[in-house]
Amino acid sequence: MNSPSNGFKNESDELANPSSSPLDTTSPEQKKGPLSFLSGSITSLSFSLLSLFISKKIVIYFSMHSPNYSSPFAQSIASGFKTLIIGISFLATFTFGFIGLGLFLVFIRSLIEGNKEKTD
Repeated sequence: MNSPSNGFKNESDELANPSSSPLDTTSPEQKKGPLSFLSGSITSLSFSLLSLFISKKIVIYFSMHSPNYSSPFAQSIASGFKTLIIGISFLATFTFGFIGLGLFLVFIRSLIEGNKEKTD
């Protein structure tokens, strides 16, 4: 039978060809280097700064445009929506910043461990 036209492999094809198994342990796994950690840290910290800038703009917008509805139910929904949007924007800022800080610490650790391996 021909291989499927959708681009996916059949399970029988994987069993017939054991060399393409995802559990192949003969191929060495490449280790991440310090440069990879540094570039990830810089990228994440730049996303954090961008998220902080956007979060500040969102807070300014919502403080200047307060919703005025006659219905208390609509006022409650608008207030909850505003809180949700502001919270999500600051959550993104914290998440990117925390990941960037963690990657920077891993970068420093990889430099220290690299020096220990060279001296041994």
